[in-house]
Order: sequence, then C-alpha cells, then structure tokens
Amino acid sequence: MRFLLSKWSLPACFVLPLLGACHRAATTIAVIPRTSGTMLWEPEHGGAQAVALKSGVQIYWNAPTREDDIANQIALVDKVVAGNYQGLVLSPDHPLALITPVRRAMARGLPTVIVGSPLAIPPGNGLTYVLNDEEAGGRIVAQRIGTLLNGQGTVALLGLNPDILGVVTRARSLEQDLSVQFPNIHVVVKQTGSFNAPHEQQVAEETLKANPALDAIVALTATSCRGVLSAISERHLSRVRVIGFDPDSMIFDSPNIDSLVLQDTRKMGAQAVLTVLAAIQGKSMPPVMRFEPTLVTRDNASSPQISEMTSMDWRPAAMRWKWSVGP
Repeated sequence: MRFLLSKWSLPACFVLPLLGACHRAATTIAVIPRTSGTMLWEPEHGGAQAVALKSGVQIYWNAPTREDDIANQIALVDKVVAGNYQGLVLSPDHPLALITPVRRAMARGLPTVIVGSPLAIPPGNGLTYVLNDEEAGGRIVAQRIGTLLNGQGTVALLGLNPDILGVVTRARSLEQDLSVQFPNIHVVVKQTGSFNAPHEQQVAEETLKANPALDAIVALTATSCRGVLSAISERHLSRVRVIGFDPDSMIFDSPNIDSLVLQDTRKMGAQAVLTVLAAIQGKSMPPVMRFEPTLVTRDNASSPQISEMTSMDWRPAAMRWKWSVGP
C-alpha cells in the first residue's frame, strides 16, 4: 500500500520544506496565546497563519499547556526576545508577571502586539493592543439577562479572575448596564475565580446552596462555566439559566445554557500579524483596536459565521491538502 498526495494547494515555499529543500523565511513572527488546543485560541492561530501565508512570512506558534502556567509563558517570551524573530504577538496569562518580559521585547525593538486582554503598559514604543471589547461584552450579556428574566430577578457573577484584566472589565460593564437598564435585576453574588476547574465547581456548588432562588449565573470564564454546569448537573437544577464567556466548546447539550459570549480571536490574530508587519515596514497603526464579541445562542450556533469563529482547524485553505490511498 502506498500513500499519494492527491492535491497540492500550497505555494512552493510551503511545499519545499516538506521535501527538505527550502530555507527558513526571512521574517518570523512569534504568536504566544494564553494556551493552545482550545476553541478560544486555535482560531487566533488560523487568523495569524492566513495573513502570514499571504504575506510570505512564517508564524512561530507556541503556548503553555495550561493558562495558569505563567512561568512557561514568560520563558517562551524570553526565548523570542533572545531569538531570531521579527515580531511578537502575546495574550498574557497574568497582567503583572508579563510586564517585564514585554518591556524586554520593547527594549530590543521587537514590534509587540497584545491580544485579548490588556497589560498595564500604555501603547507606544513598538507596543500596540488588539483587544476584545470587554465593555461591549458586558452590555451584550446585560441585555440578554434583561430579556431572559423579563426585567426582574437575581444573578450571580462567578469566575471574576483578577489575573485577567478583561474579565474585571466585562463584569463591571455588565453590572453598570444592569443597574441602568434593568434596576429590578440584582447581582446578589460575586465570586472571584481561577483556572482551577474543581475549585470553580466548588464555588458554584456553594453559591447554589446559599442562593436556592437564584435565577441566572454569568460565568465570566470558560473554567467557571465548566464548574457551574457540573455543579448544576449534580444538584439536578433546571430553573437556573447560565450565560458563559469564552467557551472552550459549544456546550448547548446542557439545558441550563442560555447563551455564550465568543471573542473573535481569529480576526484578532489576523489583525495582530498585520500590525506587526506594518511596524516592520515603518507604517503607523492605531495604538488600540477592539473587536466586539458575539452572542452565540441555539439559534445561531450552527451558522457559517459561528462555525468559522470556532473552528479549531488553524490551517488556512491554501495550506490544506487531501490524502488518498493508492493500491
């Protein structure tokens, strides 16, 4: 039996490396998300790779295996700063711990783009931001809760992770919009969160036990959402509605899930690479760019737009080929 490559759609500079006959591209941009292999971050890989393919540059993609592995992410950034890379795209795992590595990249003159959630460093000197619009996300969820509860009820906010500045912003925006638009909906519980799923489940269980009349839960992170759904399943609750942010899967098999708020990391990844390339070419770009997230419901979860946003196949169409089995 022999394997045949039935269709090549790659440019020569991508085909030849497979045959061991092509030199490394002159320009390599490092993309380091918070973690890899998730529905939140693999689309970023796809967006970055699509731009790189069109622009004739290479992407170095690497990430910690867990979002709480801050030391590994710092080591990856330091490797890029010390290596032969022409740009850095980073989604920080921690708002403080990554400041010094990013400053080292800036001091070296490496164009650096922060994706997703910001650091406490102003843009400039080679640093730009391509961010999820967290305030818009908060407003989207506030409107959804107002409709879901007919303007009256109680809500818990779980997963308020202080290590991710965007999570703090989305929670604040949500509360502000609820207080103005729906004053009879009250946030009765706010719990800090982490990247530890068992801990998030325990927090959710304690919240549900202490608030048996709770109407809705907003899970501010994917980890919190998993913990909430596990806790609800074990307690066999049907009335509590859940809205989750940054899901790592389409979890509409749970009857308690009302909707999910999805970052467009694919577009953010593409814009980040375009921004690095502009900096290399001496072109100016806006210091901060924001992309509004999308509310995913059962009605639109299977739409082409959502399928594209959530696809974990990071390869652009031009990098894919089909294998066939010959006799």
